Amino acid sequence: MLRSSLVALLAGLACTTAFAHCQVPCGIFDDQMRFQQMLEDETTIAKAQLQIEEIVAGGLSGQAANQLGRWVMTKEEHAEKIQETVGSYFLAQRIKADNPRYVEQLKAAHAVITTAMKAKQSTDPATAKALETAIFDLYRAYEGKEPAFEHKH
Repeated sequence: MLRSSLVALLAGLACTTAFAHCQVPCGIFDDQMRFQQMLEDETTIAKAQLQIEEIVAGGLSGQAANQLGRWVMTKEEHAEKIQETVGSYFLAQRIKADNPRYVEQLKAAHAVITTAMKAKQSTDPATAKALETAIFDLYRAYEGKEPAFEHKH
């Protein structure tokens, strides 16, 4: 009796895992918040890029080197946050294979991830602008419409 109950319990757990469609917590998605957060991260990357260039142009004292390191780390962290949001939120949970815009959404998500990588590797402001464009392109592919919000630097 105990053995059959244990087998039934394990089978039930396996079925739950096999048919899961999202990560915990389920059902509390806020897509708009994710897009806003990615745009905020992009703005932080753009500011970090400018700060890095200003510090280097001003000479490298000990304090400047410390600030330089902090801005580089900030830029890296925010690019990684964007990559994590696209991977763990959109690709793992929200973009579905049965969606008619699936391929378009995948391409747009991939563009955000690779553009974030390029912004991480560079201090060229064009990479942050390209990242902003990629985020808006993902929004269009995902939502199927133009964004109804503004993004300001």
